[in-house]
Amino acid sequence: MTIFIGGAWPYANGSLHLGRLASLLPGDVLARYFRLKGEEVLYVSGSDCHGTPVAVQALQEGVAPGDIADRYHAEFADCFERLGFTYDCYTRTDQPHHHRVVRQLFLDLLANGCLYARSTLQTYCETDRRFLPDRYVEGICPVCGNRARGDQCESCSTLLDPSDLIDRTCKLCGNPPIERETEHYYLALSKFQTALTDYAAAHAQDWKDNAVQLTKRYLEEGLQDRAATRDLDWGVDVPLEGFEDKKIYVWIEAVSGYLSASKQWSAESGGSWESFWLDGRNEITAYYVHGKDNIPFHTLIWPAILLGAGGLHLPDRIISSEYMTLEGKKFSTSSNWAVWVPDVLSRYQPDSIRYFLIANGPEKRDTDFSWREFIHSHNGELLGAFGNFVNRTLAFIDKSFDGIVPEGAVSEEWSKAIEKLFASSGALIEQGRLKEALEQILDLVRRANKYYDEQKPWAQFKIDKAACGDTLHACTQLIVNLSRLLHPFIPFACERIRTFLALEEPVWEPAYIPAGIRIEQLALLFHRIDTSRIEEEMNRLKQQRS
Repeated sequence: MTIFIGGAWPYANGSLHLGRLASLLPGDVLARYFRLKGEEVLYVSGSDCHGTPVAVQALQEGVAPGDIADRYHAEFADCFERLGFTYDCYTRTDQPHHHRVVRQLFLDLLANGCLYARSTLQTYCETDRRFLPDRYVEGICPVCGNRARGDQCESCSTLLDPSDLIDRTCKLCGNPPIERETEHYYLALSKFQTALTDYAAAHAQDWKDNAVQLTKRYLEEGLQDRAATRDLDWGVDVPLEGFEDKKIYVWIEAVSGYLSASKQWSAESGGSWESFWLDGRNEITAYYVHGKDNIPFHTLIWPAILLGAGGLHLPDRIISSEYMTLEGKKFSTSSNWAVWVPDVLSRYQPDSIRYFLIANGPEKRDTDFSWREFIHSHNGELLGAFGNFVNRTLAFIDKSFDGIVPEGAVSEEWSKAIEKLFASSGALIEQGRLKEALEQILDLVRRANKYYDEQKPWAQFKIDKAACGDTLHACTQLIVNLSRLLHPFIPFACERIRTFLALEEPVWEPAYIPAGIRIEQLALLFHRIDTSRIEEEMNRLKQQRS
């Protein structure tokens, strides 16, 4: 089996915040897990360097869009590396390779009768003397009555055109725009109504419920053809005579990055992109990992493009998170109400961030990030449960058995529990139910701590050293297996355990190490975070907003 994992492409117009990171992290957990299983994995993503957000930021700073894209792409790549993301290819959309793939897709869609040209009215600002990208137009959503952009309402997730908005204004100058006639190509999305309805129904068991329900709503309302080109000066050129001053619309171009990144990986590594994209060659499972706001682009628009191009594998599993709030309020980049990823990485371990965002993330419902919960989660679960079990077991061996894992055996009860846990937690991970998988593994950590307390190896050592050795031998086997089970979630700590015990590369199956292994370079996995930091972080949050 080959496993394709496509992670959503963050806009390269500003730093990542924890809310966005929470929607991306499941992709790396999946990639690490499937590699442990021995599957052939391709995990790709990149920075979305085109689109209105980048152009708006460049306009505000008085620099070229490419300068903004360069800055934030470099920052994203650094943050993902520090967080342990294992992308096979993390690229960017403003590269020649991506442009070539997107233009070819455009031509394929045109040749297959999925694109057509028509004259249309596009929003134009007389003050700024330019056609406005959809995100440059703001107004009132006709569906829910909330403030919305001209491409999509964040409040109710309705896909929009600028002409749909009530009381429209130009984002740049605030004046009401007019409409001018222009010619554009349209993707005949309505042509795929039946095919996409059947496709969505066939995958209802493989998608998150929010993806199922939102996609069903769009299909019931009836799919509308959408513009595939726009009057822009930043993006991928339309490869047709007479359209040289237009660009391929970012909503059709950005999702095509999954294919262009796969082909880039193939060119750079010598791997076969076809193994992950061409049906009939392998058994392919394709995961797409993103936030709730990106659902229609991955369940309708990208599948329509793939169907229109022909012969390319459609998404199988949609891992679409809900929203994460911050201290009870919505993340707001404009108001600086956010915990920025580069900032939090400067003060906290990446495993602490990864653990919290999975254990408390918006997997099925909206959740909240609070500094109190984050610090108590670290101290109580990572340090107090897992870190404590590892440290007190190995430190006892280091002190009382000269650092040599003693002789002993693992009971049948423990062996069965471990074997069952690999199967059950693995099945949950494959379904995108990461919270439940992590909770099952943490339950074994708690049971292991309870076993240690009940056996009292410190007392056993005084009266029956062999019994003490047996206890510590069993606990060491539990640590070895926990380091495999937790590797997709907190890889840095698990890699350190590998160093302590000179373990082989982990795989997703029960492990056993013989007695006589010497513990090396033992150190604490986690350190306690003083709870005074809660108030410090809250003050920092308030100060950055003021």
